[in-house]
Amino acid sequence: MGKTAKGALWLRPDKTSPYEFFQYWRNVADADVIKCLKMLTFEPIEKIEEMEQHLEGAGFNKAKELLAYSLTELVHGKEEADKALEAAKAVFGGSGNSENMPSTVLTADKLTDGKIGILDLLTECGLVPTKSEARRNVQQGGISINNEKITDPKTEIEISGEVIIKKGKKVFHKATVK
Repeated sequence: MGKTAKGALWLRPDKTSPYEFFQYWRNVADADVIKCLKMLTFEPIEKIEEMEQHLEGAGFNKAKELLAYSLTELVHGKEEADKALEAAKAVFGGSGNSENMPSTVLTADKLTDGKIGILDLLTECGLVPTKSEARRNVQQGGISINNEKITDPKTEIEISGEVIIKKGKKVFHKATVK
C-alpha cells in the first residue's frame, strides 16, 4: 500500500515494524474503519455491526484500535500486537513507557562530544530520507525532542540515555547511543 517505497506498508517487520504497522491501521480514516474491519479482519460481523451503530467520538477510536490490533495480530502474531498496543497506549496516553517504541541505536562515532545535529539525528533514525526534508520538518515546527519543539535546523541534541523524537502528531521514535 502506498505510492512510494517510504509511504508503503510492508508485511515484513524489517521493512515496517509491528508498531508502525499498528499505527498505520490505527490512523485509518473514520469513513473507512468499518469497511476495513469487515474486509480485512476475522472479527464477527455481529460485533462489527454493533460497533457501527455507536460510531461517534470514542466509538471511532475503539473501532480503529480493534482494526489495528486485529491486523497486527494476523500479520505479526499476538505478542507483537500486544506490544504495539501497549506502546501506543504508553506514547499517546502519556505514561512515557517507551519500551516497545520503534527505536534506533546510534554508534558513538555518530556523536561529537555526546551531541548530534538534529538533521543528522532525523536521517539516522530513518524518520526522513534526506537532510533537506529534515530541515523542512524542523523549520515548520514538526519536530520535538523529549516534548520540546525544535525549530532551528542547527540545533545539537545531547544524547545521554535515550531521547524521544516526535515527528508531526503521530510518529514517535526513540534514539539511544551504544
